[in-house]
Amino acid sequence: MKIIGIVLLVLCFLITLALGAQNQEVVNFNYLVAQGEFRLSLLLGVVFGSGFALGWLICGMLYIRAKMSVAMMKKQVNRQRQELDKLRIDAVKE
Repeated sequence: MKIIGIVLLVLCFLITLALGAQNQEVVNFNYLVAQGEFRLSLLLGVVFGSGFALGWLICGMLYIRAKMSVAMMKKQVNRQRQELDKLRIDAVKE
């Protein structure tokens, strides 16, 4: 399933590159502190790439946080299981 997703992602990226290479029009881009004239294909590529990288970064951070949470909960469950086993053994001895 991962392979199909990667192939689709690469295919979309290649289609975007092919369409962008055909679009060489210069546009005026106003951003917060200045403005500049850029080729539309370059501007779209930079915005797409930065959005893609930002998305991967955010998803990666959330994934790592979830993995750490699961590990902490497993550790807590193991401690509670050991304590419960100890209490059961003590109850049987009495």
